Amino acid sequence: QVQLVESGGGLVQAGGSLRLSCAASGRTVSDYAMGWLRQAPGKEREFVGAISRNGISKYYVDSVKGRFTISRDNAKNTVYLQMNTLKPEDTAVYYCAAARFDSVLYAPRSSGDFGSWGQGTQVTVSS
Repeated sequence: QVQLVESGGGLVQAGGSLRLSCAASGRTVSDYAMGWLRQAPGKEREFVGAISRNGISKYYVDSVKGRFTISRDNAKNTVYLQMNTLKPEDTAVYYCAAARFDSVLYAPRSSGDFGSWGQGTQVTVSS
């Protein structure tokens, strides 16, 4: 089982940027497709985006396309979420998540694809 620890959250003004990091341990992160989920107060956890095992394929939910970018450094066992042009509606706890797939090219497309996730990091965007 892989263990995931997120960092980099905080308070930012609308229009600003943050970069979240996810450090993996216990298993080699290259064995997993990785993704980010988020949960706003009073709402269900939602899928944000994902990246394939080899980093080539990426998939994002429409609301973050063009603003968020997922990347990974398998040598450092770390995954990143660069968030630009942040909006108040992006306020949520953000979770890093891992999914086991044989394909190195597949990027997951829903929260249900993931079997492991971290404790989350709070992102608050003020208007």
